[in-house]
Parts: sequence; C-alpha cells; structure tokens
Amino acid sequence: MRSETPDFRHRAHLTEIIDGPCARDELRPCLRDVARLNRWLLGYRPLLHWLRCFARFRPSQPIHILDVGCGYGDSLRRIERWANANRIAVELTGLDINPDAIAIAAEATQPASRIQWIATDIFAYISAKPIHLIVSSLFTHHLSESDIVRFLRWMEQNAALGWFINDLSRAAVPYHLLRVFARLAHLHPFVQHDGPVSIARAFIAEDWQRMCSAAGLDEPAYSIKAFTPARLCVARKKTQ
Repeated sequence: MRSETPDFRHRAHLTEIIDGPCARDELRPCLRDVARLNRWLLGYRPLLHWLRCFARFRPSQPIHILDVGCGYGDSLRRIERWANANRIAVELTGLDINPDAIAIAAEATQPASRIQWIATDIFAYISAKPIHLIVSSLFTHHLSESDIVRFLRWMEQNAALGWFINDLSRAAVPYHLLRVFARLAHLHPFVQHDGPVSIARAFIAEDWQRMCSAAGLDEPAYSIKAFTPARLCVARKKTQ
C-alpha cells in the first residue's frame, strides 16, 4: 500500500529511520550513500559559495570552522580541500551526537587530515578555542522548531564571524523526484525512505523568518537563499 503524500503547506510529522537505533555496520553504507547524493545533487555548492566571503579574511590565527551534525564528515572534508586549494589556514571540528557517526567519519578521512571529530550534544559542547564559523548541513530538519531557535541563539552567541545552515526546502516536486531517483540509483534502503521524508520535514522561507525572529534575529542580519535543487540556506555574516 502506498504511503499518503504529505501536505507540503505544513511540515510533516514523520520519522526518519536514521534517527532511531542503528548498528554501525548498517549506518556506514547509509551515510556513504547520503554523501554520494550530496555530491551528485551539488549539495556542497551553497556552503562553498558562502565560504568564499571569507577567502580574503586573514586573521592572526587559523579560521576555526565547526560543523554541527557532521554525520559522515563529507562536508568538512570538502571544506578542507577548498581551504587547501585557496591556501587558507583553517582548523576544522566535526561534531555529532552519534558516536558511531563520528567513528565512521574518522574512518572515511585520510590520515593526513587534521580534522578533529567529537561525539557530543551541541548544547553540551564547550570549545577550548574561539569558533569563527559554524556550519551545518542537512541537520536542522531533524530538530523541533524550539530546538532550532535554541540552536540559532547558540550559534549567534558562539560564532565570531558568522554561521551557515545548509538544508532542504519543503516542496512536492523534489519530494517525488527524489523518491524515484533514490530507487533507480539503488541507494541504501534507509536513504530511499529518509530522503523524501527529509524534504517533507524541511522548512520554507516563512518558517525560517519566524524562527529567526523568535531567536532575536531580524532581517537583514541574516539571509535566506534557495539553491537548485531543493536547498534552502540561512546565513549570517557578522560585521568584521
């Protein structure tokens, strides 16, 4: 029996398999396929586009970038390649509440990398050094609106230069296209289920405006920008 199509006027109250208990050997190929999907669908492009704003910024110390909900770690590894290519000194920290995800991210990272991987809850994390930039990818749609407001306030308090949320946009067309594509590409069964569900659980611009306002942020302190396909990003660049 086919599942009922969500009403995209409202955020769907659905559950993703990856948010439940999962053995590390099952989680590994799932996260690997999420990274493949990110690469195929240009998922790193919005983040790298935003980071170019800081390419000319040369502080007296490396730019510390914290990736919250880093999962497989593919976004941080892509940032590391970008920084090396542009000769930008960075310190990179990947944080995820799931210790298995952190172990998998470390396994997938070359020994020469200097990325630090930490398993902890973001709201329990205290950095030993200043954080210049905070980023997250495909993270916020896993949270409740109240936790997102709390997360926005946390980033505003802890990011010296700015923060960037790279997530999905709730809409019917990408939902149905991803359902078909994930099956045709023979992606992991978790991804076939969770990919479309993630889109149904995602937010639209009006949602982000409401949550940013609740966090004490008003436009033009932040920006909301759509990227094809199906990405909606919220960015904050503080005055340098």
